[in-house]
Amino acid sequence: MKVALLSPLPPEKNGIASYADLFGTALQASGVELKVPLKGEGNFTSIKEVASFVHRHEWNDVDLVHVELGGGRLREYLIIKKLRSLYPNLLITATIHDPERIIWQSTKLPWPLSMLQSYGLPYKLAMLLVDPWTIKDERHTARAFSHMVTLTNTGAVSFTKRMRLPESKVSVIPHGNSYIEPKKLPPLESLKLLYFGFIYKGKGIEDLIDALSLVVNESPLLGKKIELTLAGGCSPDIAFGQKKDYLSELKAQVERLGLKSLIHWELNIADSEIANVIQANHVVVLPYHESKKIKLLGDIRGTSGALSWAIACGRGVIASDTRSFAEEVGDGNGVVYPQGDVAVLAKHIKDLSLDPNRIVSWAEKAHEIAQERQWKKVAVKFKTLFNNLMLRNVE
Repeated sequence: MKVALLSPLPPEKNGIASYADLFGTALQASGVELKVPLKGEGNFTSIKEVASFVHRHEWNDVDLVHVELGGGRLREYLIIKKLRSLYPNLLITATIHDPERIIWQSTKLPWPLSMLQSYGLPYKLAMLLVDPWTIKDERHTARAFSHMVTLTNTGAVSFTKRMRLPESKVSVIPHGNSYIEPKKLPPLESLKLLYFGFIYKGKGIEDLIDALSLVVNESPLLGKKIELTLAGGCSPDIAFGQKKDYLSELKAQVERLGLKSLIHWELNIADSEIANVIQANHVVVLPYHESKKIKLLGDIRGTSGALSWAIACGRGVIASDTRSFAEEVGDGNGVVYPQGDVAVLAKHIKDLSLDPNRIVSWAEKAHEIAQERQWKKVAVKFKTLFNNLMLRNVE
């Protein structure tokens, strides 16, 4: 079996690139011959560049094309549209990372709205104005795929409903994780919390800092037994960009609240150190917010690479109720709280400090889940799906 993988790839710094890198390696280990046409390519989005890319590569020599779609990135989406027009019988599958939609933005604004691209709010309003046409295009493209995959059942349900697809068109294959050698939890005399992931607006880290401050102010003695580490990449490649220096805002918040002695920073850690950083703590906290701008267009029901890392490392999770987090921590490996509710988040932190047995049970359950989600098993599920599609295509 020969598969062409279309996706962002390292050295790009985003969750989908990291996912695709590990996914591709696992596919190859399962015996799939992998072709990576976008390796070394820039982030082009013009129709001319897309056509040039497609014509430079041979597509009849692969059994199937698989694409990773999400993060609002247009390049892969435009390539697939071009491929489908030129190769109507080519098997094309996709992992949809941000259901309930595919790309969440128009591929090109019509003139004269296109003149607003550098004008901030007017441009965003223009995107909202053309959204009915955008979602119509997304639905048309979704129907053109041979099959699609989401990472959670929550994502599959919302995606099929919004894209008006039959349930048979979408499968669920959870986010894979590498095998991580289990490590004992740190001593339970104090509570070690960790935020891990890319650091940018929308991750809700300011809520976590406020919640820690609330615990310390309400229970000074308890506060002395809590530590928080903020770890991850602070220069991510994100499709929609960010204008403010979020990292500086967070550091100023820590200073203002007098929490410097309780909060540690681990910025831009090497991939080889991620497991060590996570396993040096008891619980991972993911206080994500849903973007107010995106909320006008629908509900994102994806999951998180950081949450997958937590599971792989055998650590429980406290997460906001955004995305599909309620499903992902619904097997006894953590708890969710209403996004933005600092008081409830603080209560969960306080409860863990007073009942460390929950930390232990969460960790044990996370380890069980991790065994079922190892990349080698996930790759076999994809390979089986691809084989079934190829057999059906021959018939």
